[in-house]
Amino acid sequence: MPSIEESSRLLADILEGSANIVFFGGAGVSTESSIPDFRSETGLYSAAKIYGYPPEQLLSRSFFDLNPELFFQYYKENLVYPDAKPNKAHFALARLEREGKLKSVITQNVDGLHQAAGSKRVLELHGSAHLNYCVGCGEKYDLGYILDAQHCEIFVPKCQKCGETVRPAIVLYEEALDDGVMQASMEALSRADCLIVGGTSLVVYPAVGLLRYFKGRSLVLINKTQTPYDGSAHLVIRESIADILDITVNKILL
Repeated sequence: MPSIEESSRLLADILEGSANIVFFGGAGVSTESSIPDFRSETGLYSAAKIYGYPPEQLLSRSFFDLNPELFFQYYKENLVYPDAKPNKAHFALARLEREGKLKSVITQNVDGLHQAAGSKRVLELHGSAHLNYCVGCGEKYDLGYILDAQHCEIFVPKCQKCGETVRPAIVLYEEALDDGVMQASMEALSRADCLIVGGTSLVVYPAVGLLRYFKGRSLVLINKTQTPYDGSAHLVIRESIADILDITVNKILL
């Protein structure tokens, strides 16, 4: 594999020659902000050992309905990181957007760090931990409310208006992705001349199926491990996504 400097030069050449860039990101974008990937081997082992179930079951709609106490315990202890800060990847992408080159960020993450870094056009495929609503009356609540123990019965947050459970506006297993977000993602990808895919192994469906809508010139993959799409990419980079984006964006925007 080329050095980080060589990879950065190749990526800079692609970005400078592109006018409509879309970024598609996964958990690896946020791990450098100290948010663990619950799908990693460590995350899978931890869930089974501590909670007695795999993450896919703990975060399913049926589990939420039948065992909300354990659902919220796992959710609050493993998916919510209110003190996490954007890293260099988030800030580099926000800079590209401000310069008019990056048109959309499509993310599988629910942490809101792209918005915290300044990105405006963010499509959250799996929803947001910062948005929460009552399953009874629809009243909306912020993340602080979910984490405030005085509003909870054991781990389960309750609505102040009707007393029903307040749930995060994230897409659980067994639930469909939002049609509006999916449509907007398809349109963004179909218009892009460059697609950067970062921090994802490209194995989670249906989100990964979106990549077929990209018909542009340059596909760039930034991931520390191999993906099923490596053979289709114009450039594959195995470096830290935060480092490579920071170095490259500094090259082209200075």
